[in-house]
Amino acid sequence: MILREIRPEERVNFNQAVSHPLQSWEWGEFRQQNGQKVIRLGLFEKTVLKEGYQITLHRIPKTPYQIGYLPKCHLPNESVLAALKKIGQDYSCIFLKLEPNVGQPYQENQPQNPLSGFREFLLNQGCFLGRPLFTKYTFYLDLTKSEADLFSACKPKTRYNIRLAQRYGVEISEDNSEQTFAEYLKLTFQTAKRQQFYAHNENYHRLMWQILQPAGIAHLLKASYQKQTLVTWILFIFNKILYYPYGASSRLHKEVMASNLMMWEAIRFGKKNGCERFDLWGSLGPHPNPKDPWFGFHNFKIGYSPQLIEFIGSFDLVINQTLYKLYNFADKLRWQWLKFKASLPI
Repeated sequence: MILREIRPEERVNFNQAVSHPLQSWEWGEFRQQNGQKVIRLGLFEKTVLKEGYQITLHRIPKTPYQIGYLPKCHLPNESVLAALKKIGQDYSCIFLKLEPNVGQPYQENQPQNPLSGFREFLLNQGCFLGRPLFTKYTFYLDLTKSEADLFSACKPKTRYNIRLAQRYGVEISEDNSEQTFAEYLKLTFQTAKRQQFYAHNENYHRLMWQILQPAGIAHLLKASYQKQTLVTWILFIFNKILYYPYGASSRLHKEVMASNLMMWEAIRFGKKNGCERFDLWGSLGPHPNPKDPWFGFHNFKIGYSPQLIEFIGSFDLVINQTLYKLYNFADKLRWQWLKFKASLPI
């Protein structure tokens, strides 16, 4: 196998070789225009690209140091890890965070979890368990099933809410216009403040949209009722998989259950576009705490009877041990500040 950097003319093959939209060439372009250095490696068997790895480098403000990030990448082998270490050294990285897109259906009390071997391999290669940016779990829906089977599999309350929204006359449509994107931004910041979670700024969302939407990856769906936009979702389509990365909603007319119909129509949208799976972009896991602030959203997804998927987890390939300890301490303080800032009144 040959490992080397990817050339611009290999863009199409690179997208076919990577395992997630956050590893796509377009996502790398977005991150690059947002100020991050992007490095793309390819693992070739003779002239055939088998796996792609996209690394984004994030500078720590007011320091000469950086953090490398590989979200939803393939599981790296020893030669890829060696190349990543070299990149980390060349670019003054404290560590590189790896979150491999390696998972399996969750099974309760499984005597031997196949993921354990992958975790042990990374730990033996000098990686440490890191603070996750992606959840360790997600939900998948099998879109190769018929609409009738997918609907009948929903929980009774969810089916009721979908029909209720239809009776109210809630309308779901794909609308990639500037006006609807502006509504998406407005609802996103309202939702972030209401639910007290961190949201990227407007420039981040706009730049992401400007690059991923023309490429056919990003799609904007809206739920309308009485000429008002109640819910907006941005969905990704990549390599026959539908993803739900961004969603926002209004406080108005909660009684019409627009979000329930939005999810159902997103499922139909994925099937219409030839998707074979719907990745719901995160879950709390098998035994969620009812007091968790994300519990309601978790339960909302469960209503569609998806399959719970467990991933291998988040790993830090440490380059500088001393600075790594200092970084973790400072990062903990930073997230405490962001949580406090999100809780402040408007």
